[in-house]
Amino acid sequence: MALATPILRTALVLLIGSRFLVQSQPALADPTATDAGFAAYAQRSFQAAQAQYRAAPGEATAALKFARACFELAEFATNKTERALLADQGISACQQALAREPKSGPGHYYLGLNLGQLARTKGLSALKLVPQMQQEFKRALGLDAQLDWAGPDRNLGLLYFNAPAIGSIGSRVKARAHFTHAVELAPTYPGNRLNLIEAYLQWRELSNAKSELTALEAAWPIARTNLVGEAWAPSWADWEARLKKLTKRIETTSKSIEAPRTRP
Repeated sequence: MALATPILRTALVLLIGSRFLVQSQPALADPTATDAGFAAYAQRSFQAAQAQYRAAPGEATAALKFARACFELAEFATNKTERALLADQGISACQQALAREPKSGPGHYYLGLNLGQLARTKGLSALKLVPQMQQEFKRALGLDAQLDWAGPDRNLGLLYFNAPAIGSIGSRVKARAHFTHAVELAPTYPGNRLNLIEAYLQWRELSNAKSELTALEAAWPIARTNLVGEAWAPSWADWEARLKKLTKRIETTSKSIEAPRTRP
């Protein structure tokens, strides 16, 4: 069973790395109203999933849809208490589903994501949750690598990329492997190439970043055609803002390198 979902960049690493990954929005006339619209959609989806889950508490599919809705609504939580409550509900739903279907890829995947939301409420103690998140995404990868447009690889890449190398699981080698594999599995999903481009720039691999940007721009119209509807609006707001920022950064870096040096 695969429950693919157009989630934003995962929030699981917001408090475990030195470079925060926050949801960014493009320049809008009224960003507050736009964010409110995204949150309202997430709230409606949560309520629908919750009603289905309560009506069929023993049904694994309903539990996992609810777990996904918990994670997505937690993206718009206004305080730690609200986010922790949603994360706890999502974690509980996943655990119930996994008790019935231990080899459920989505069960392990959404458990990892909701653990990530819980980590956002824990401060430095969030590091204690990282190994468990890693374990759940690895299990999901082994069971359903294609889930959520290569979501297991994408999120493992983010974990290794953002977690500290000392005292945690941070690893450039592993981040590169998972980001690259995510692109191989789902090349037209914008988030996969955006993550890889950001990593290349962080690692000062400008040539690789340029190549991935060219590939992303070629695949962009395909994604725009296939990933449509209200559910995708927050993702596109995030992706478009990131693409604009990365394009400018690559252009600026390229000009800086190519500019002739002037003698004093």
